[in-house]
Amino acid sequence: MKFMDKDLKAVQEARILMEEAAEAKKTLALFEQDKLDRIAVHMLESVEPKLGQLTEEAVRETGCGNPADQLQQARFLVRRLKEHLADMRCIGVLNRDLDGGTLEIGVPMGVIAAIAPAVSPVAAVICAAVSAVKAGNAIVIAPHPRAVRTTAHTVRILADAAVEAGLAQGALSCAETAAKEGALQMITHPDASLILNIGEPRLLKACSASGCPVLYGGIAPGPVFIEKTADVRKAAADIVSSRSFNWGTGAGSEQYVVAEHEIAEKAKAELIRCGAYFMSEEEQRRLTILLGLDGACADRAYMGKSASWLAEKAGFSVPDGTKVLVSEQSYITDHNPYAKGLLCPVMVLYIEKDWVHACEKCMELLMGECHGNTLSIHSCDPDVIRQFALKKPVGRVLVNTPAVWGAMGITTDLFPTVILGSMTSKEGITAENISPLHMIYRRKAAFGIHGVNQ
Repeated sequence: MKFMDKDLKAVQEARILMEEAAEAKKTLALFEQDKLDRIAVHMLESVEPKLGQLTEEAVRETGCGNPADQLQQARFLVRRLKEHLADMRCIGVLNRDLDGGTLEIGVPMGVIAAIAPAVSPVAAVICAAVSAVKAGNAIVIAPHPRAVRTTAHTVRILADAAVEAGLAQGALSCAETAAKEGALQMITHPDASLILNIGEPRLLKACSASGCPVLYGGIAPGPVFIEKTADVRKAAADIVSSRSFNWGTGAGSEQYVVAEHEIAEKAKAELIRCGAYFMSEEEQRRLTILLGLDGACADRAYMGKSASWLAEKAGFSVPDGTKVLVSEQSYITDHNPYAKGLLCPVMVLYIEKDWVHACEKCMELLMGECHGNTLSIHSCDPDVIRQFALKKPVGRVLVNTPAVWGAMGITTDLFPTVILGSMTSKEGITAENISPLHMIYRRKAAFGIHGVNQ
């Protein structure tokens, strides 16, 4: 009965929040871009000094990740969001084609029902909320059961700042009760115009069945190729720092390393120098048992933990300073315990004789259970880079950069966010980094400039 009461409370709360958001969107429809810009900037400036408190709270509540990494991530994102949003126009007239006689007008979607994750909830909520407001939308957030307090706290800070700057009450809110039934009520509510699912695959089916367009931000790690012309020392440092970031929970990070044979031994030596530990067969067996990799899904209790913590729990020791655990393999077997997306600092190394075979290996990995949405390559050969970019079924190809930082737009010029579109994995309606421009639709005004008989 206790669980039923919680479910009913979550449903009722979701219904009220969605109705309040629907009222708020009427006021938002009257806002000009300049006003929305001022609100978005005030939100970012208000949350920035509180990021340390929020990220510490996130790790305490979820038991997942590294607070120092989450703080660094959030600070970088806030800074980059300020830069990217400054000149971005989302509503009103976006483009004028005087010769063609057309106007392109940006229009808010309305009310966004968002599902927040347990992984890096602070960064995810900031990206979702600020993007929604920048584009003139109301947004209601359903927190993950493991991150209720942190998610609600972050939303309160952002909402208070937004209202202070002129946002309508109810335009940005978060449920205080986390239950699957509450999230389902949000995404199926008649006032929902768009669903934003931030890395919660268990609700994807329900999102797709809702009848609303769905933006899905997957976390799935992907492959990285070290080609023979690469700066191997830098590549190894980038890969280890990226895969160990926030203890393996960074979106798009490098779960599989594919090294060309000619530089494989050097790559292994450099990986070890940077903190990689190559496991023996017995150690791999113990880790597989610990993580529950022989089952249908990995045990989430061991996700977002450090490499040394995982090794100790699995019953083997690693050197001080170990950042990632590595399994060296030759083939992708029908039963590969590492095929699933692992949110922990564990990698697999494959060695291929040339870049053509490496290309095939990366393709096979991308089509497997992991369904990575990001591919990385370290190379100084423009033709090889071009071949990888042209032929791989991914939303983003990152070149000579740590995947985590490149994917979220810190070391690249991609839109700064932790919400990575996953259409290439058949999830959501875009493969791009989710930005405010994905939260509008574009209306065309077309003037008659041709006669019927011309």
